[in-house]
Amino acid sequence: MNRLTSEQRTSVNSCLIEGCSIRSTVRMTGVAKMTVMRLLVECGAFCSDYQDRVFRNLECQRIQVDEMWSFVYAKQKNVTPEIASAHVAGDAWLWVAIDADTKLVPTWLVGQRDAIAATQLIADLEKRPANRVQLTTDGFKLYLNAPIDAFG
Repeated sequence: MNRLTSEQRTSVNSCLIEGCSIRSTVRMTGVAKMTVMRLLVECGAFCSDYQDRVFRNLECQRIQVDEMWSFVYAKQKNVTPEIASAHVAGDAWLWVAIDADTKLVPTWLVGQRDAIAATQLIADLEKRPANRVQLTTDGFKLYLNAPIDAFG
């Protein structure tokens, strides 16, 4: 089995960090498409584990939470039973908490736009700051009970 050198891995990650598509990364680095995608998943898992382990006792004072819509493979209204059986497809929401002063992202979540996701985001956020924080939202109704459940 072939293994990427450290230089090749760095080159692929640099391209992806700069915003290059997977196909352009393949063309520029000469690394196979499946290898680039596998490296992307490995790097994402490593970064997620690092963030979960290290982002504790943060000196945040003001945190803003919001959500952003996107879709995977097809928009929810266009997902047919055939597409649903063959792919993970449909609407996806990025839930994010951002420190208003430093722009640090203490926690994030990809999920549906429902109370479960809102509660999970706020519950994970509760573990991050070292002190009390001012929590700001856009007034989305799912945020009403989530802070009460998490912070008490």
